Amino acid sequence: MKLLLAACLLMTSSALQAQEPQHDLMPLPAKVTPQEGRLSIDAGFSAAITGHSDDRLRNGVYRAMRRLEGRIGSALPRTFGATDAAKFVVEVKGAGKAVPAMEEDESYTLEITPQRATLRANTVVGALRGLETLLQLFAFDANGYYFPAVSIQDAPRFPWRGLLIDVGRHYQPMEVLKRNVDAMAAVKLNVMHWHLTEDQGFRIESKKYPKLHQMGSDALYYTQEQAREIIEYARERGIRVVPEFDMPGHVQAWLVGHPELAAAPGPHQISRRWGIMDAAFDPTKDEVYKLLDGFLGEMARLFPDAYMHIGGDENNGKWWDANPKIVEFRKKKGLKDNHALQAYFNQRLLKILQKHGKRMMGWDEILHPELPKDALIQSWRNTEAMVQAANQGYDSILSAPYYIDLLHPASFHYKDIIADESQLTPEQRKHILGGEATMWAEWVTPETIDSRIWPRTAAIAEKFWSPPGTTDVDDMYRRLEAVSLRLEELGLTHRKNRAMMLRRITGSADNGLLDRFLEFVEPVKGYRRGRFQPGEGAYLPLTQLVDAANTDAPAGHRLRLSVDVLLAQAPRFTNTPDMSAQFADWQRVSADLQPVLEKNPQLRAAVPLSLNLGRVAGIGLEAVSHLRSGQAPPEEWVRSSRVALDQAAQTTIPLELAIIAPLRELVAAAAEIPRLATMDKTQWRQHVKQQAAPPQRPR
Repeated sequence: MKLLLAACLLMTSSALQAQEPQHDLMPLPAKVTPQEGRLSIDAGFSAAITGHSDDRLRNGVYRAMRRLEGRIGSALPRTFGATDAAKFVVEVKGAGKAVPAMEEDESYTLEITPQRATLRANTVVGALRGLETLLQLFAFDANGYYFPAVSIQDAPRFPWRGLLIDVGRHYQPMEVLKRNVDAMAAVKLNVMHWHLTEDQGFRIESKKYPKLHQMGSDALYYTQEQAREIIEYARERGIRVVPEFDMPGHVQAWLVGHPELAAAPGPHQISRRWGIMDAAFDPTKDEVYKLLDGFLGEMARLFPDAYMHIGGDENNGKWWDANPKIVEFRKKKGLKDNHALQAYFNQRLLKILQKHGKRMMGWDEILHPELPKDALIQSWRNTEAMVQAANQGYDSILSAPYYIDLLHPASFHYKDIIADESQLTPEQRKHILGGEATMWAEWVTPETIDSRIWPRTAAIAEKFWSPPGTTDVDDMYRRLEAVSLRLEELGLTHRKNRAMMLRRITGSADNGLLDRFLEFVEPVKGYRRGRFQPGEGAYLPLTQLVDAANTDAPAGHRLRLSVDVLLAQAPRFTNTPDMSAQFADWQRVSADLQPVLEKNPQLRAAVPLSLNLGRVAGIGLEAVSHLRSGQAPPEEWVRSSRVALDQAAQTTIPLELAIIAPLRELVAAAAEIPRLATMDKTQWRQHVKQQAAPPQRPR
């Protein structure tokens, strides 16, 4: 298998062949120029700081040296030496922003020669970004540890590169937030979007209105001191913290302690299910704005960032329509619909935020002709909403393609923020500030959240940082594997917790077969899990096989890569790695799995999925045989194989096979062997892809 994968990588990525040596950098810097030689790393490898120096910079360099010594297994100097004697010199011109800001200069240069590594930056944050690049260059061979000689000039493409962490639906402890901030810094993300309030929980302490957190959180909330700790922890790593207090919808937890804010009579309770609730503030009440003025003023003093996110999404308006007083108010004010009424609410809210020195940020539902241009729009519905906001002169960021909670593979998320630069004028282009990956928390707990964020978010971070044109998916996966291993060094649990979860499910330490099974399956995509486990919501233990499964099953990507290599050799398929042994191995895994699954009450439901693995592996085996022989299969085989693959794509549990799409392509290629005589290779390949498209099913 390793030989096959190596051959695939060599044959599919001409860009990699031209790039010597291969680095595992992610995100890719703006410019990388390899040089001759290498800088050895040994126990005498010391660091020095010249120019500006402060605690944040010294702490950053100190942390980098500790990570480095952990890799080489030897202690490195704990103090900063003289510049002329050090093998690593950090040269910084100035402190930069006291509080991380969007306008921060994050550029840096890194020069590594056989004598010394020199990191230069205009600001401390720029130096922090360069430190991560240096650590990513670490390498070793039989001759020792080293940094390759290289020259790097780097700066981010976008100033806003974020990760949203929802703590409203499932509370996440401090250690989870801190290790994810460390991971963000490692891939040069710079905004932690902290989603603090939801229908399921109000997660921040309010000293002015204590009923909010006391009655709306199940005692799971962050004290203001803890919030300051997270803000400072992030600041030390050059990361901003933007809080979100969602309103006028998604407010059920607010109303438990303050029912007077509601647009409908109580009593009100914390929601125990997922979805869009009817709960909403009453925008006609002055007491709503009085409380928001007090609360947001308190939060403005706590959170130093220039922006405050007010949500604004998914207010279905049902409570407003059912309240005669609100309906009458809307008519009296000449507001034609609930969207206009929410715009009225937002305008009053904007004045409160401006009073407290904050800029409003919200989801794309807040966009309205009367919304002041001072607001920032975060698009969750589609890219067109972001472009519309930019066209109207609003600053905007994009999240639509980066909903990591939907559990698509990294290749799905590896999409540029601006798909077509020609649709924007240079002035409109300036309004697109970047993007955010979003970790909504319906289906994550502290033991699974890392595996649902990482390593895929590193690929998204690359789209936010690296120049346009960084599009090689195969090389992205190669580098993503290296990033995944490095993230473990920071305490991320995205890999190690899987083994622990399997041991809990089986009561055994010997789970090799079950671990192999997880190479082929992924959680169902989108919000389909709720269809398999309806009604359980917040009380469902997230300790099942689906919770241990990969979000990006290795076998799915490997098979796609192998199929690409095989079909690229058309019209003859005999000079490529034979995939027959791979499919035969899958059949053995399927057969051996049956007794393991059948004897465990929690795993028994996965038996049909495992049987399907064996069946589709057999189809793959036959398709490869036809291709290598050059003989088209019988039409009945093509028909029955397609039916079998369609059936295997269906599932009765929240897990699905990740190998169906490339198998469809193999079957289509075998069926289209006769067309090789009438089409050139490119036309034939496109035709095969069209024939391999899955059947369209009604939503």
